[in-house]
Amino acid sequence: MSVTGGQLLAEALADAGVDDVFTLHGGHLDAFLVACGDAGIRLTDTRHESSAGHAADAYARETGKFGVCVVTSGPGFTNVYTALANAYLDRVPTLFIVGAPPLRETETNPLQGGFDQIAAAEPVTKWAHRITDPARVPELVALAVRKATSGAPGPVLLEIPIDVMFSEVDAGRVRRPTNYVLDSHTAPAPSAVDQALDVLRSAQRPAILIGGGVIFSGASEAVVAFAETVGAPVYYPGKADGAIPADHRLAAGGLLALSALPIAGLQTPDVVFLVGTRSGMFTGGRTSTFPGARIVQIDVDAAEIGRMHDVEVPIVADCRATLEALHARAAGQDWPDWSAWVETATGAKNLPAALYTDDTTATGKPHPYFAAQAIVAACPPDTIFVLDGAEAPQWAEFFTKAGEIGQILRLGYLGCLGVGPGFAIGAHRARPDAPIVVITGDGAAGFHVQEFDTMVRHGIPVVTVVFNNAVWGMSIHGQQAVYGQRGVVVTELAETRYDLVALGFGAHGEHVSSVSDIPDAMKRAFAAGGPACIDLEVDPEIVHPVTTMMLGDVDATDEIVVPYYENIPR
Repeated sequence: MSVTGGQLLAEALADAGVDDVFTLHGGHLDAFLVACGDAGIRLTDTRHESSAGHAADAYARETGKFGVCVVTSGPGFTNVYTALANAYLDRVPTLFIVGAPPLRETETNPLQGGFDQIAAAEPVTKWAHRITDPARVPELVALAVRKATSGAPGPVLLEIPIDVMFSEVDAGRVRRPTNYVLDSHTAPAPSAVDQALDVLRSAQRPAILIGGGVIFSGASEAVVAFAETVGAPVYYPGKADGAIPADHRLAAGGLLALSALPIAGLQTPDVVFLVGTRSGMFTGGRTSTFPGARIVQIDVDAAEIGRMHDVEVPIVADCRATLEALHARAAGQDWPDWSAWVETATGAKNLPAALYTDDTTATGKPHPYFAAQAIVAACPPDTIFVLDGAEAPQWAEFFTKAGEIGQILRLGYLGCLGVGPGFAIGAHRARPDAPIVVITGDGAAGFHVQEFDTMVRHGIPVVTVVFNNAVWGMSIHGQQAVYGQRGVVVTELAETRYDLVALGFGAHGEHVSSVSDIPDAMKRAFAAGGPACIDLEVDPEIVHPVTTMMLGDVDATDEIVVPYYENIPR
């Protein structure tokens, strides 16, 4: 019996436990696409390859497994490149499969060819490989999955030329592997565990900072158990929302809460456990939000240890295995009473609310803080929030609280606007019973607004709320702060009605211009039974405090102000 490379790809993915593939049609893929039904794989086709890639990314974040995106050659590959880079920087296990012109037609100026996709993919993948023999498809898929999910996770890419995809081979030639995903949870050295606990015991203000390594090692229970045993607060800047429930007595919040300590004149942590979180923008940059702290760092990637700060106890091991070892060793021991510090640390997340007591605005349009409050209050407790944009989602962050992993999806290191629709589609496929709300700015909404079509066709009931202020909020506020009004350049938008755009695609849509109208509008959006869009007017002049923080000292005379990064000394 003979089988095609496309059939073998579908069967290999099914053998690897794949139920969902995110894609956009291209003729290079047909031998695979038509085989997916028999393999039991559901296809979700988007309107732009980038959204398919973001959907696979979100699917992985929601399930803790790996996501799969399959797109065509040439522009399909270049369109998905942003999603590929996003998954790479955020260390999300994803398998990207791309088509290619026939191997036998290299250097003939073929359709959708003429450049090396593997070479282009290598800087933003853990591994990229071109398959040249259809008989080897299953074993190379298995290799790709193991590379994506082992060690520090991340995206991998397989290129399958159309002649390899369509060619038939004798099924007897094919080796079908049995090991796709392996348990690679490396344990820490016992001596390192003891050293870490010795440092912790000496602390006056300990803190545990968790990141994506906690999510993909399945360490949420271990985080809570260890934190409760020693009585230390837990911060979750970046991707670890929900690893400790937001209403837990030791849950201290994200980066904004951690940054609020020095701003409010409070002491910062003196011992910090960095658990599966990389030093960088989500820990406050090179200056950091915990200056002078003694650091214990746990990461499966040795290269991350001490990247930006000297580390007193380095532990190169799996997060879950390490936390379990720390908890087992710490249990039954007496620990200092840090309750006063815990109250300070966890209370800091409430400090920004004191900034907003007046909901009036100069324009009379809704204040974004109070609009975000009303939106989140109108959502069921199990809602998944997809936060897309710059300032708009930051307003929502004052109110969104994750009770479990996957309830908040947000921008990562790439700072990639426009992830919202793809993330929402992937989240729905992973958790079809959960309400999903995208909170986005009008700038970010314009990247992939056509995905309302995808949601309509596939019956995906996502509620999208567009904060519409007709400007690129963080951008224009940064220009105004540094240059004054004369510096406003290419940061203004048209007064677009995104609800009407959604209606054009067949979704529910309505326009809201008052905070008092938000609760009923949200009820109607949820009741619509399909995708919905609320176009929400907000004041364009209110500046989010994160924007101010990211600008630094704009009045400094001995520095050149650089938005988002450290200022340049003159």
